[in-house]
Amino acid sequence: MASFQSRPQDTAQLLDTRLNHSGLNHGEPSPHAAEAMARQLKGENAAVRELLLALSVGFVLPGPLPADLERRIDAGEVESLDVLIGQAEKAGLLTDGTVAGPASNALLAAAPTSKVHALQRELVTHYAADGQPLGDLAREFARGGLADQRVAAELEHTADKALEHDPALACRLYDEALLAGADETATAARRAQAAAANGDLDSATRIIDTLLVSVDPPDVRRGVDVAAAVWAHRGMLARSADAYSWLGAPRLGSSAPLAAVAMVGCGNRADADALFRADSTPESPTLLAAALAGTGKGILESLADDPQQALPILIHASDMLNAVGSALPLPDTPAALAALLALHSGEPYLAETVCRAAAAAGQGGNAAKPRLFLLQAWSAMQQDKLEDARLSVNEASKANHWPLVPRDEFLRAALEVGLARRNGEIAELVLAWERAREAMLHISVDLYSLLPWGELVITAARLRETRRIAHYFDEANQLLERLGSPALWAVPFHWAAVQAALLSENPAALAPHATALARAARNSHLATVLAGAGKAWVSVLAGSFQPADVEAAARGLGRMGMPWEGARLAGHAAARAVERKDMVRLLSCARDLHPQGNAPGNGSAGTGEPRAAATAESGNGLHPDGSGLSEREKEVARLVLEGKTYREIGEAIYISPRTAEHHIARMRRRLGAENRSDLLARLRLALAAENPPQE
Repeated sequence: MASFQSRPQDTAQLLDTRLNHSGLNHGEPSPHAAEAMARQLKGENAAVRELLLALSVGFVLPGPLPADLERRIDAGEVESLDVLIGQAEKAGLLTDGTVAGPASNALLAAAPTSKVHALQRELVTHYAADGQPLGDLAREFARGGLADQRVAAELEHTADKALEHDPALACRLYDEALLAGADETATAARRAQAAAANGDLDSATRIIDTLLVSVDPPDVRRGVDVAAAVWAHRGMLARSADAYSWLGAPRLGSSAPLAAVAMVGCGNRADADALFRADSTPESPTLLAAALAGTGKGILESLADDPQQALPILIHASDMLNAVGSALPLPDTPAALAALLALHSGEPYLAETVCRAAAAAGQGGNAAKPRLFLLQAWSAMQQDKLEDARLSVNEASKANHWPLVPRDEFLRAALEVGLARRNGEIAELVLAWERAREAMLHISVDLYSLLPWGELVITAARLRETRRIAHYFDEANQLLERLGSPALWAVPFHWAAVQAALLSENPAALAPHATALARAARNSHLATVLAGAGKAWVSVLAGSFQPADVEAAARGLGRMGMPWEGARLAGHAAARAVERKDMVRLLSCARDLHPQGNAPGNGSAGTGEPRAAATAESGNGLHPDGSGLSEREKEVARLVLEGKTYREIGEAIYISPRTAEHHIARMRRRLGAENRSDLLARLRLALAAENPPQE
């Protein structure tokens, strides 16, 4: 005790001597000097060290301080608190009650772990006695290895508050609560929910699997919600339905609408009706409960003969969930389901706005963002806004820190196929098809994936690869049959099957789907339009069409948000028209629907008349550069180099085959080509002059 009984002025003088010796008493100490000084605080300066260590742990001035230090100060065994503070401030180790960072780190590192933890527990007791939360100290203590149930409880409580609005923060807080001694099983469902909402499906799966195999798992309904959401993200919606069946109706509670979404999605309407009635009221009057109830009701309404109410119900549910700002685990978000209904109804612009609003509100958390962006991309593609579609695909790929889940990867692959098909690039289409073939191996067919499956059915027929998708095609038809062939969901898929049959020149395969469209036309305007378009396609391919009928069908497709499909129909018909006036009329229709097909300044070149093309070359259509070709001729040249025929060139850029032939003949004369091989070589050189290599 002798070292603590020296007079205050003697201790101060001794400390001052050491400071001078260490070069620390001349202005602000350097970080290294502060650390060195902190390590020298022992012997007669131990009281200063104890004070600084307590402050480094989290105690604050003027108090309370650790009980042992206060006892010694009160007993006069050490200098008064003011003297200790003055000595620490003079050494540059304490400023406004805060220990210098390097000194604090040195003190905490040098002190025995048991002593640090004892001080931390004492501080926790002070906070608990005052009824104050620890705040960031709780996280710091947990990361430092302090096991204390009071710290764990506070971290768990804070994570619970962040769970539905900031799942990434909740993940970190739950992990820290475990470090502080929280019960792994009791928190498992919430930890899995946070991981799933943050997009970390692998972590969520590991946590939830451990929970659901335990005896009488706590918070089991939440756990099943997470498991169902994870299975849905993995593209296995039937597993989601199985999870809810395992839980059983008595324990479903507010999750009944989610069970209905999963069960309807895999074709099990009977169990969905048994678990959730469309006319049931929410379990509570909250926005969240109403949003979930609306989601289930909207999906069941979409199966009705007259599904007009389904879309507004789902949009209302999406709006409510946006207002809540919750990142709940869901098999699918109401925004995504509303977008799918809009796309199946021929209203892609509506699907785009719903998804954009939901993405901005964070509906469904990080895990849902990619799907919302991809559905925006599909909406843009259907409206023939291909660049917008590509931008949305890029947004989806970087929406969170995780790779796309199998369901979203499949949707992206189908989008790439659709974009390539609309660009008319056969090489790009083949590559996209190969990627889609791999993606489809990782998922199963469900009601909410019929649009991408329809796109792949068409492309498989285009590439003569129908055998590779026949199994999935049959599964989709069987799913629709189990649900009673609901018109809203079935019509676009039947339209895809009709197009595939036309490409395959298979009338037998076309008949049942054309019949289904005609039958659905009684309750669906979209089915009426598509049935008419199907008849027009058949007449065009048979060479016995009426131009007015084809134009009406093409413009009808345009009005239903399918301008590219309409332009394609009109373009094919124009290439087969016998009369010049019919060809001009249909080409004009194609250009109206698909303006990207026209190069600016080349409007007259598409009339099909050599004289009009020559006029375009002489003034309106010629943009001379190093290649010596007009912009329209460059378009034709690129298609020639791709090996396309006159008819394929005409269909690609909406000119007649005769006009395409005329362009090629003129380029051959201008470039002095003696034969086709020579022409191809000269065209490559001419196009290379357009984009000279950069030095």
